[in-house]
Amino acid sequence: MAKPWATLGVDLHLEPTGPGVRQGLTDALREAVRTGRLAPGTRLPSSRTFAADLGIARNTVAEAYADLVAEGWLTARQGSGTRVADRAVSRPATPAPRSRTPGRPAYDLIPGTPDLASFPRAQWLKAARRALAAAPNQALDYGDPRGRIELRTALAGYLARARGVRTDPDRILICAGISHGLRILAAVLRARGASTVAVESYGLYVHWDLLAEAGLRTVPLPFDERGTNPGELTDEAAVLLTPAHQFPMGGTLHRDRRAAAVDWARRTGGLLVEDDYDGEFRYDRQPVGALQGLDPDHVVHAGTASKSLAPGLRLAWLVLPPDLAQEAAKAKGHIDSCGVLDQLTLAEFISSGAYDRHVRAARLRYRRRRDALVAELARRAPQVSATGIAAGLHVVLRLPPGTEQATLRAAAWQGLAVHGLHRYRHPQATVEPYDALVVGYGTPPDSAWAGTLDALCAALPESTGP
Repeated sequence: MAKPWATLGVDLHLEPTGPGVRQGLTDALREAVRTGRLAPGTRLPSSRTFAADLGIARNTVAEAYADLVAEGWLTARQGSGTRVADRAVSRPATPAPRSRTPGRPAYDLIPGTPDLASFPRAQWLKAARRALAAAPNQALDYGDPRGRIELRTALAGYLARARGVRTDPDRILICAGISHGLRILAAVLRARGASTVAVESYGLYVHWDLLAEAGLRTVPLPFDERGTNPGELTDEAAVLLTPAHQFPMGGTLHRDRRAAAVDWARRTGGLLVEDDYDGEFRYDRQPVGALQGLDPDHVVHAGTASKSLAPGLRLAWLVLPPDLAQEAAKAKGHIDSCGVLDQLTLAEFISSGAYDRHVRAARLRYRRRRDALVAELARRAPQVSATGIAAGLHVVLRLPPGTEQATLRAAAWQGLAVHGLHRYRHPQATVEPYDALVVGYGTPPDSAWAGTLDALCAALPESTGP
């Protein structure tokens, strides 16, 4: 008697490999489509027939098909069965290396990095020359742990006029990035006997981890459409907030909650730590002023050059309450641990007006990118909505329920690096999770933005394509 595979359906030679039957089948099918061995339009066997051919469960085949449909490799329509999607494929005549190196995607939409191609090299070099020519010899020695006075003075003036910060140079501490600043604050809090820091339900796990490494437990606060709710703050030593542009959700902390957070700090002696990571970039109106301006005695204002210029500079700053400045400087160390030449250059860059000019140009460039992204979503993926205010270097794309993981897989096969919202949710948060992507539009250079948008839209669920 003939075996079923010899008499039913179309022949399809496939050798599933890898961990698990379903994963092995999915990987083998994907590779067959990617390399062109299964041409666009090819009709695949029915799940029943293919399962019989392979000697596996029908549900396993159906689930593998469904995964590849979600990723865009296959299509499934009533009456026409499951077919290979119409897409460009590579058909090398001889074996060749994969076109994409693992870990180096073609398009980068990971939030947190600006367009490095737009770094103002010529203007920075001019500022560096002027700063070095004017610097006294002593500037090149081991320095004040607070940082160079030239930079602290320039920052005090800039932050006062641009962000509403109230301070003087003696209360500013220069750090090697925001994470360095948080480590310093964590050391001060632990030295004071603190054990708990309140954080936002959505945020950076890197920050939570470094607080934990310092021996501080993080407790997430409730979160809703008005932002983080400080109403449950009690005896925590401090609270870490992103009030001007919540990361990653993209909203602004409601004015009533800003006032409530400051009131808590005054009543309890707790510390408010304001991470103003991208406060320069608001596109539809003047940005909200720094929370520190409401109460300089209870708020630490943390800022950085990582978004406005480049993270490789490793320059950030803490604007500290008077009673904390000396402790923080001591916790940083006995000598300045940040590069003197870059500090002097940034001071000159700010004082000369070059920093303002650069920020204005960057603001226009990023606004155009965000506008283009929102317009393409409306045209090609109307079922996906962009949320948050028009600000910063990222946007949250809310997806149809149950599609986040499939969209991330589809993005990977489009050569796109992007994060899902679940990555940024605190493990103890009580907020109701939903499916979304956190898309950073700052990183791709202008020349690659159109191609990046195409790859993103192609990966979104039910996208209509170009």
